[in-house]
Amino acid sequence: MEQKPKRLISGPGMLLVWFYGVMVVGAVSRSVYQIATDFDRAPLAYSLSALAGVVYGFITYTLIRGGERARRAAQVCCAAELAGVLIVGTWTLADPSAFPDATVWSDYGMGYVFIPVLLPLSALYWLRRNREVTQ
Repeated sequence: MEQKPKRLISGPGMLLVWFYGVMVVGAVSRSVYQIATDFDRAPLAYSLSALAGVVYGFITYTLIRGGERARRAAQVCCAAELAGVLIVGTWTLADPSAFPDATVWSDYGMGYVFIPVLLPLSALYWLRRNREVTQ
């Protein structure tokens, strides 16, 4: 009999799914509009926002999917997300002219109430706490 994968969306995991879902909608809708209407103005910023939306979507999917393999995939994506937030956040502060318009990760996510920097930290903690222990 096949064992069901361990759920990652119980308790605080459900809150993570909700936040990531909101971020998917925010990042994707914003970037689609910006790319469709004004891509020449800030192609790097708009492309990074679209990438952030895709990453958020994949993390949301893996959290809902559950299981150890999905948990590990989510951990890798959350680590990449955190690296992106830190790199882009620092880049936007060090060289604001490189980003004529903001990305989701600009200024460490200040335009999104710093959720882009807090969310991967919270998710990494949750995912580490919920790894399956094999005996």
